[in-house]
Amino acid sequence: MDGLSALLEGPRARGAFLVRCLMAAPWAIRLADEVPISLTAVVRGAAWALPDGRPPLELTAGDVVVAIGREPWTLADSATTPVTVTIRPGQQCYAPDGRGLTEEYDLGVRSWGNSIAGDTVLLSGSYLVDGEVSGRLLRALPTLVIVTEKELDSPLIPLLAREIVRDDPGQNAVLDRLLDLLLIAVLRTWFSRPDAAAPGWYAAQGDPVVGPALRRLQDDPGRPWTVASLAGTAAVSRATFARRFTETVGEPPMAFLTGWRLALAADLLTDPALTLEAIARRVGYSTAFALSSAFKRQYGVSPREYRDRHAARLLPAS
Repeated sequence: MDGLSALLEGPRARGAFLVRCLMAAPWAIRLADEVPISLTAVVRGAAWALPDGRPPLELTAGDVVVAIGREPWTLADSATTPVTVTIRPGQQCYAPDGRGLTEEYDLGVRSWGNSIAGDTVLLSGSYLVDGEVSGRLLRALPTLVIVTEKELDSPLIPLLAREIVRDDPGQNAVLDRLLDLLLIAVLRTWFSRPDAAAPGWYAAQGDPVVGPALRRLQDDPGRPWTVASLAGTAAVSRATFARRFTETVGEPPMAFLTGWRLALAADLLTDPALTLEAIARRVGYSTAFALSSAFKRQYGVSPREYRDRHAARLLPAS
């Protein structure tokens, strides 16, 4: 499992919030919904991404912006348009005077906006829950990632535009997978840029010595790996492998393995059907107690507390 493949495991869209936005100028949407990851694609027209405290960024048809983290930002028809609607947690919409706009802006199946004609059409998808595995990759990204239509060169946006307004059986699952694929396509494009600050373990995938061993370690974290066994997969000495791994990844092999196992455990804890013992075995710990001790050192809370906090985030707002 390489870094981008891990995005299919966590976060993986499960009932993600997806909507087609149809907007007529003037409009400015303040995104304060506190979701960990959101993706917006411009289907028609143009828009401006306005991160707080930084210069505005222009978007044209076919461009995609991914917002990382829970900080608010604004999407508008112009860099100078005042906010006309604010999206708050739970995807509730409000006018500047506090008046609710959720029903007024409802335009039908997964469609929302101030104009049925829509000079500007956007597709927006929000991941409601984040994941520790992908977080190791996403934390290397700026808060706003923009990829142009020319860079992306993908049929996914037109496909998502067609599917988002359909209401067929199983449609939510179809849309979740399309959102996953578009997110991965955007991030793969972003990290292919020469100036992209990819994390060491992502860049190391292409190293002839470290890459094969790293992929095996990520794909089978439950195996009792040692520096010697990892070096054996690369047909080099332990010292050579350890030095090369540390130089390319930025941390020693066993330290990376520990972090990867615990990140996987954190994602698995979001599944209430899995016992702590089962998770421990899957990620390479001999007992639930051993996993609990390592997990608390890493995250500052016990696995049980982590699971309870995750469950609380999924509860609907009162």
